Amino acid sequence: MKSCSHLDQALADEVKNPKSQECAECVKTGDEWVHLRTCQSCGITLCCDSSKNQHASAHFAESKHPVIASAEQGERWLYCYEDELFMRY
Repeated sequence: MKSCSHLDQALADEVKNPKSQECAECVKTGDEWVHLRTCQSCGITLCCDSSKNQHASAHFAESKHPVIASAEQGERWLYCYEDELFMRY
């Protein structure tokens, strides 16, 4: 089984909860989103890949912040873009 130091570090630092329940970038353009993800490096909440704009993935591509957490109520998981690994916590 593959391991991921990024996911381990996110758990060690405590998972960042969303500061808002909206995509910071979609709000600027008036767009809608499907689900939200919170960056575990900087704490910004952005839309998922099922959303039209895929802002969370774009944030990773630009910032190289590797780990996101679901910002959806009742979901407790992390995903590492760099290692393409998923972890429930």
